[in-house]
Formats: sequence, C-alpha cells, structure tokens
Amino acid sequence: MPMLVILYFVAFLDRTNIGFAEEALSMDRGISQGAFALGAGIFFIGYAIFEIPSNLLLKKFGARFWLARIAITWGIVAAAFAFTTNDTMFIILRFLLGVTEAGLFPGVIMFLAEWFPNKVRVQMFAIFYLAQPFSQMLGAPLSGGLISFGDTLTPWHGWQVMFFVEGMLAVIAGIAALFLLVNSPQKAKFLNQEEKDALTEVMAREDAVRTEDGPTGIWRAMSSWKVWYFTIIYFCLQIAVYGTTFYLPQQVAGLIGQDVGWQVGLVSAIPWLVGLFACYFFGKHASTIIRRRNWGTLFYILTGLAILGSAWAGANNLPFVGIVFITIAVASFLSVGPITWSYPTAFLTGTAAAAGIGLINSLGNLGGFVAPIMRTSINETNPTDSGVWGIVSLGVFAFLAAAMLYCTRFFKARADALLEEAPPVH
Repeated sequence: MPMLVILYFVAFLDRTNIGFAEEALSMDRGISQGAFALGAGIFFIGYAIFEIPSNLLLKKFGARFWLARIAITWGIVAAAFAFTTNDTMFIILRFLLGVTEAGLFPGVIMFLAEWFPNKVRVQMFAIFYLAQPFSQMLGAPLSGGLISFGDTLTPWHGWQVMFFVEGMLAVIAGIAALFLLVNSPQKAKFLNQEEKDALTEVMAREDAVRTEDGPTGIWRAMSSWKVWYFTIIYFCLQIAVYGTTFYLPQQVAGLIGQDVGWQVGLVSAIPWLVGLFACYFFGKHASTIIRRRNWGTLFYILTGLAILGSAWAGANNLPFVGIVFITIAVASFLSVGPITWSYPTAFLTGTAAAAGIGLINSLGNLGGFVAPIMRTSINETNPTDSGVWGIVSLGVFAFLAAAMLYCTRFFKARADALLEEAPPVH
C-alpha cells in the first residue's frame, strides 16, 4: 500500500502542477489561456484512449512490471515540460502525459480488488486515495517553493525546476515499484500459507458472486448498463475534482490577494490536510451498503454546495469564507471517491474488471477535459462576473451524481447481501 500511495502521489502531482506554472508559462513562453485550458484537458483524451488497453496489458504482464513502466515513462514526459517553448509543444506534452500515465489508477483499483475483500475494500481505496491530499498538501508548498526559489538557486526558471524535479520523482518511484510491489497474495512473503489460503477462499467466494451478478468478458463489460451508469457518476465527480484542482492556486491567490508562490502553496494545502483525515475516516467506516449509499449521496451534495459557496465568497471578497468552502468541497469529493469505486468492483471480475474499470475511469476522467474548457468558456462569455459562473458550472454536476448514487438503492445485487453477511476482516 505505501508503494501504491507513492505512485499515485507523484501521478497526481505531475498532472496538476501546471496550475502553479500557468502565469509563469504565459510570461516566459507566451502560453495562451486557451492553450493552457486545452492542454489541461487534453491530458484526459490521451488517458482515455489508452486506458483500457493498458488495463488489459496489466492483466497480462502483472501489476509490478506494468505499474513501474507507467511511472517511468510518464516521469520522463513530465520532466520534459521544463523545456516547453510554445503552445503546440505544451499541448502535445500534456497529451503524451495522459498516454503514458493511462492505466495507473484503474490498474491499482483492479489490483486492490484482487487483494482485499469487499468488506474492507473502501478502506483500502481510501488509503490509496490519501495520495491525492498528500500530493496537494505537500506538493503545493513543494511546487510553490520550487517556483519561488528556482530562479535564484539555479540557472533555470522556477517553473522549469518544478517540472523537472517532480518528473524525476516519478521515474525514481517507478524503479522502486519494480522491487517493492507483489503481483498476488500467493507470491507475498509477508503472508504465511494459512493466511494465503484463507484470503484465497474469501476472494474466491466473492469472485463467484461477481461472476454471477456481473458481465463476463471484455465486450459484455463495455456494454453493461451498470458500467455506463457508474461512468456517468464518475464523470460528474471528475468535473468537480479537476475543475477545482486545476484552478485552486489561482482561486486561493485571488482570495488572499497574493501572487502564486510559497504563501499560496501553504494556504492551498489546508483543504487537502482536512480532506486527508475525512477520506480515511469515512473510508474506514463505510463497511455497509447503507452507509456507502447515504454517505456517498451526502458527500456529492456537499461537494456541489461548497463549490457554489466558494464562488459566492469570491464574488463578495470573503477570503476566509472562501477557503472554508473550498476545504469542504475537497474533503467531500475525496471522501466520496473510494465509496464510488466500491460499486463497480462489487460486480466486475477478471477481464470484465479490466475492461469495465478501465472504461469507467477513462470516460469518467473526460470530466477533467471538460471542466477547464467549460469553465474558461463560461468565464470568457461573462467577463464581468469575476469567474463566478465558471465555478458554479462545476458544482452542478455533483448534484446529478448525488441523485444517481442514491438511486442505487433500487439495484438488486447479491454482492450487497454478501457484504452485510460478511464477518469482520482483520
């Protein structure tokens, strides 16, 4: 788990650190606002195209090798951003970053579903999700610090130092993964044979239920209405997540009246610190289907309300209130992510899991493509509202996700009954 958290920590850092470099890229390289928005989003096009093939290759080569390959190649591309010279190069590198990182997140979700029973799966997803707040809580001051001090300590611009250093972190993490990850419980040296047999028995029972409840094979998984249902939910979530994350440094800078740098990085870390504890606490205790459904619905609603509240606070020059609302939004969407993923992993297994989870994550992540473009377009259409309606547009989708998740109460699945009957797992 620590190795997986480190991989996602660096991945999330490398895909979102452009928020700290937006102003500097504009001044030093002439990157336009439109190119920045397109580049921020086009990452998810490359990500979506190669997501399912990457997941299937992970099944073939094993998680240890394939996750390491992903980290090393995306790290090289991430470091290459230090040499960006114009709009075209910036957009191409963002696309390649999506291509090389494709398969990391769904691969880990599938990997964890093969290691941990449903009863504790949300807790393990939540631990994995801690990489997001860690990457922003520690990464925000790191990115801001590298930009602030890079100019004086190196011959490069600060933003170049940030991209290169954080890209190399991914390469180092990928090399470490080759030595530290274990492909399956049967190959784990830290489990004795009795523990391996007990875990295999529990997982075999759940696999039998998933095979009976869910689709089998690649094409049936990709045409399953349940898979598409959760794809829409995840799409709505990602609009809120990336619409907030990409522009968080600029929004905080506007609220506190400071340029993006060390101080903005520290303030930007506050929502992620709160979100870290919320994600772990609710993930640990979301062990029943009723809790998962009710808490998930509530967190989606809170995400939407908090995003709307942050827009209102910004329009009325209330920095403290704005930071509070942003903190609630971040804590809510971090808490609901692991809960959302517990649903598809309860009815998908084998190659169906590789295809279905890959489809949900790839198309769902297109929300990260839509969010910055939608926000920028709305802001350009309404130049006198200080960006309020651009922020508001992000929150609306969270309410749709809330309604859809609540409607899962009408689904009938043996996996839900199995979850309620399962004894505690230690």
